Amino acid sequence: MTPLPSVALPDNTALLCSFFVLLVPFAAGGIALINTGLGRSRSAAHSMLSSLCVIAVAAVVYFVCGFAWQGLAGRPAHIFLYAGREWNWLAAEPFFLRGLRVEDSATALVVLLQMFSVGLAALIPLGSGADRWRLGAMCASTALLAGWTYPLFAHWVWGGGWLAQLGSNYGLGRGFLDAGGSGTIQSLGGLSALAIAWILGPRRGKYGRNGLPAAVPGHNSVLVLFGCVLALVGWSGLNIAGAILFAGSEPARAPSIAINTILAAAAAGMAVVLLTRFRFGKPDASLTANGWVGGLAASSAGCAFVTPVSAVLIGLMAGVLVVFAIELLEWRLTVDDPGGSIAAHAVGGLWGLLALGIFARFPNQMPYSNSVPQSGMSGQWLAQLLGIATLLGLILPLIYLLNWLLNRVYRQRVPAEGEGQGMDLHELGADAYPEFATHTDDYGQH
Repeated sequence: MTPLPSVALPDNTALLCSFFVLLVPFAAGGIALINTGLGRSRSAAHSMLSSLCVIAVAAVVYFVCGFAWQGLAGRPAHIFLYAGREWNWLAAEPFFLRGLRVEDSATALVVLLQMFSVGLAALIPLGSGADRWRLGAMCASTALLAGWTYPLFAHWVWGGGWLAQLGSNYGLGRGFLDAGGSGTIQSLGGLSALAIAWILGPRRGKYGRNGLPAAVPGHNSVLVLFGCVLALVGWSGLNIAGAILFAGSEPARAPSIAINTILAAAAAGMAVVLLTRFRFGKPDASLTANGWVGGLAASSAGCAFVTPVSAVLIGLMAGVLVVFAIELLEWRLTVDDPGGSIAAHAVGGLWGLLALGIFARFPNQMPYSNSVPQSGMSGQWLAQLLGIATLLGLILPLIYLLNWLLNRVYRQRVPAEGEGQGMDLHELGADAYPEFATHTDDYGQH
């Protein structure tokens, strides 16, 4: 078999990019700890084991067929003609990474980054399905995400697909941009979380007979806040590696990208601290953690294209949006999301995509043209809106349909007695905290 062509990077760039790619698992560890800490104590071991399992399933499925559907720009793809223009809709790579050359190859770095990224996206729904989602169903749902929905949208954005072609085909700025994955990783994972929350329904005792939600606090705020620190490290690596590999950023811009990432997270976290202090009299730790993650999610799309001042503004708005999104979902829409995954990742990510169209600047040091006319900037905003519309109008229904069909074949929610007993005992046969765990519903009515 003829090997696939290899895209070489300079040795220094490849080494530096490899370092940042290897930081990404810290983000996965952070999300896993946040999901676990915000759930009940009797499901803590189940939550951590589920995180490990979905990362493993995502990596293997992506290896089998995910990269074959995603591919890279300029590589083999399925293309159709419409109105005299070529539209790229799906990659045409071989399965099992056959023929992939890994020697000094940008392609190999992309594959490694995507194995981590698809695992990160698969972790996000675990927060919304906490305390009631079966381990086997999580793995099956992850296989659908890693094998089809993630590669499909990632190809449209990062693989030279039709969203990336909006610039060349219709003059909409530089086409849809998402350097670090606000849409491709965060929004897609957050919308998956929304679909799972809809299908599973709320936890037992979450909503009383009057329809009002009961407070079910997370069992360990220390895990949650430590997860935020790990997430910051991993997100810095994710944004820098994504900017280099997908946005053509120069490695010398790595410090400025890290600064933007930190500022967005910090501004979002402080916005939530002040907002909850003003509204409730005291800062709320769990909401602050959700806001912090929402700021990170919002930072990813434009991390290579915005100024530090813009990064602060993006983070501030992300923090505010996350707080009100959580209240809207829980109180108005009766969506039970223990980990705040929908608000932090979906809402934060979608805001990040829109913010790129508002705040993006393309400086001379980026490997693009030296200036962008005002019409180009307006076109960029429209390209970002089309990407958001695609996520909400096409990807979300597709995710829901696939998981609804899965639920018809393999019921995703544990039985009521299993939820009451706790996921640790019901599915694993042992508690995470055997000396301290209790197995009664302490909140709300059954």
